[in-house]
Amino acid sequence: MFLLKPINWASLLFLGLAFWFYYRNPNPANLSPESPNSIYGFTVKDIRGNEVPLSNYKGKVLLIVNVASKCGLTQSNYKELNILYDKYKDQGFEILAFPCNQFASQEPGKNEEIEEAVCTRFKAEFPIFDKIEVNGKNTAPLYKFLKSEKGGLFVDAIKWNFTKFLVNKQGKVVERYAPTTPPLAIEKDVQNLLAD
Repeated sequence: MFLLKPINWASLLFLGLAFWFYYRNPNPANLSPESPNSIYGFTVKDIRGNEVPLSNYKGKVLLIVNVASKCGLTQSNYKELNILYDKYKDQGFEILAFPCNQFASQEPGKNEEIEEAVCTRFKAEFPIFDKIEVNGKNTAPLYKFLKSEKGGLFVDAIKWNFTKFLVNKQGKVVERYAPTTPPLAIEKDVQNLLAD
């Protein structure tokens, strides 16, 4: 006869806390001691392979988003990102979009195809960057930094396309939004940072 042992709640609680602590805190291997203390210390590549120092965006409010062309969230996110961009770009607001193919292979194309889709189909005028990885051993340094600054619910990993990070004029990450948060739902936060 099979007997169940009583659950040791203290052990279960300890394991749960250990799991939470491990995944909530950045792995020291992910960020070296000389890592930048703002996004301005990073250089990224644009969609055409040109190096872009993020210090070019000093003094601007930024929304950094991992994007995909073939996701169920694509149409609505690009539509609302375009609205936000059109409304606030002349006030010091910028959107930085980073294509990523790590979620159900929803950004499979090469950079040229991505640029064509984003600019033609979705009419985006904000900057599109080189396709990157946002999780795992090949995580782009910028995304290691973003996740270390604003962890996610339960784990810090990016969970899906269109996770959004809001960055203030000093290059500090002030908020992280879930993929399902519509861009227009964060308009007030953008306005508040622009007013600072």
